[in-house]
Amino acid sequence: MPRFLAVYTMKPEDLASFRNLPKTEQDAIDTAGVKEWAEWEKRNAAVILDRGGMVGKTTRVTKAGIASATNAICGYLIVEVESAEAAAQLFQDHPHITVFPGDGVDIMPFVT
Repeated sequence: MPRFLAVYTMKPEDLASFRNLPKTEQDAIDTAGVKEWAEWEKRNAAVILDRGGMVGKTTRVTKAGIASATNAICGYLIVEVESAEAAAQLFQDHPHITVFPGDGVDIMPFVT
């Protein structure tokens, strides 16, 4: 069965807006979101191969050297389902986009 990389994305300005909320609001969102995220993972446990995780600041390596970089990637997860459409449907109600300020989940098949 095909495997898919699901990459959680969040615009830096959306994260900044979230961090500018009063601490009590951030805590309430975090509490609700973490609970819903755990429930989502429990519902989909049979197809999750790697729970992945959230990621921090980016360091980019190029021919020119090593430098700090910015991108919208904030985490990942790996699932095994019959199609990209099936993988995408898993994430339609994901707390990353329904509770937290995430702007999307990019689904990509592994090709090797």
